[in-house]
Amino acid sequence: MTRKAAFVVGATGGLGHAACHALARDWDGVAIGYRSSSDKAKAIAAELPKTCETLPVHCDLADTASITASIAQARDHFGGLGTVVFASGVAIEQPFVSKISEDQWREVIETELIGLTRVVSTTLPIFREQQFGNFVIVVSVANYSFPPGDALSSVPKAGMEALGRAIAKEEGKFGVRANMVAPGIIDAGLGSHFLETLYSPDIWESQKKNVALRRFGTGEEIAEAIAFLASDRARYITGQTLIVDGGFSL
Repeated sequence: MTRKAAFVVGATGGLGHAACHALARDWDGVAIGYRSSSDKAKAIAAELPKTCETLPVHCDLADTASITASIAQARDHFGGLGTVVFASGVAIEQPFVSKISEDQWREVIETELIGLTRVVSTTLPIFREQQFGNFVIVVSVANYSFPPGDALSSVPKAGMEALGRAIAKEEGKFGVRANMVAPGIIDAGLGSHFLETLYSPDIWESQKKNVALRRFGTGEEIAEAIAFLASDRARYITGQTLIVDGGFSL
């Protein structure tokens, strides 16, 4: 497997941003996928080491044509793609199931689960032609240890995990891998928003007692797991979910 390039979907979010930095150590190029934050994508590109070529690219998960164009642009620019990291999600609150509207369900499922299917459908022919390539999909620890109020996030991600396992089983004969990373409570992305707004600091401090390591994780720690699974170091790992939660789900 040549180093070629990584494509990060949702690169301007907290986890995607951290993933770009971790991937830049292993890959010749990183495509920085964004929906609306072009300035932030360019800023991330400027942060990455000069040894890694960068390409900010517009990628709207609600628009199949946009996804197709962005994947093709990255492949043509770098001469191939080695990994696609799906780190995009909807900014949500944590309502109980009884309070979730149909529109809220549609938004998260359309953006996350259906968005991922669009990315996969576009990328698989490239990976098959190359006879290598992998997906790393960011999901949720809530599907292993469910906190009340997390259904809006965890339900679409359960489908995303199932899709990842299907890819692993069906596409392995073409040299294609797929794995998932399930973060626990972290200080990046939506997790950072929850830490700041959802509960009082005292409640969050008490919540740390439910984590074996007695602290919350960082975006960089999740990004290291993403980079590992995307790399050739994980070449015999596929269809797996790596839970990175400090022991929260034990």
